[in-house]
Amino acid sequence: MDPERLRPMRAALAAVPAPPARVLDLGTGTGRVARIAAELWPDAGVLGADVSPGMVDEARRLGGRVRYDVADSAALPYADGAFDLVLLNNMIPFFDELARVTAPGGHVAVAFSMGSGTPIYVPLDRVRAELDRRGFTHVATFAEGPGTALLAKKRESS
Repeated sequence: MDPERLRPMRAALAAVPAPPARVLDLGTGTGRVARIAAELWPDAGVLGADVSPGMVDEARRLGGRVRYDVADSAALPYADGAFDLVLLNNMIPFFDELARVTAPGGHVAVAFSMGSGTPIYVPLDRVRAELDRRGFTHVATFAEGPGTALLAKKRESS
């Protein structure tokens, strides 16, 4: 992926206030965002998940200290509150599952590398509203390069 297209996600990651212990990159594809998270937070356990076995195989081939799973983001095989940070780059947000697997006090970062021109795009106002309905507070919105991103924090009790 063109580094320019990663600018929105990098901006959201830079705004995460404390190093997460457990990170999930949904729709990981070739694992680029998961590897960035692993580089930023070397002590974190980073997991990339994608519904495509071929994408997961390619992510594993590209290496890094990330674990990859084949998993459907609409029905994730992870425990409630399992992750301190959940990442979606150019990915359909399955809001109920995001809320379920994000730990209280954890964060969600959603980025669209080409803004509204991204093939899989949900307007950030809708992302913000859907997350708010599920117990998240908006932290920040970013416009970087051609894209946009949002960072939200799950309230301690929702």
